[in-house]
Amino acid sequence: MTQDINVLALVKGEERYIFLFNDANRSETLRTLGRYASNPELSFSWYDAAVLSQKIRNTKPETCDNRARFQMPLPSDKLGWDEAG
Repeated sequence: MTQDINVLALVKGEERYIFLFNDANRSETLRTLGRYASNPELSFSWYDAAVLSQKIRNTKPETCDNRARFQMPLPSDKLGWDEAG
C-alpha cells in the first residue's frame, strides 16, 4: 500500500467538491459520494457520484514506482458533469 494522496475534484456552478483519498480510505470516499448524492441540499447528483466513483475505482494502487497518480479530467468529462445538473 502506498502513501500517495489522490485528488478528485468536481465543479458545479459555484460549488466545488474536492475529495482527497489514499488506498486506505478509498471505500470510505466511495460511501461519502453516496451520502452527498442523497443530500437534497447539495447539487451533487447520483450521476456525479457514479462518474467520480468510477474514477476512484480506476485509480489503482501502484506497485513500487513513484509515478504521480493524479489524472486530469478529459474535456468530455466536464461536459457530462455540466449536463447532469
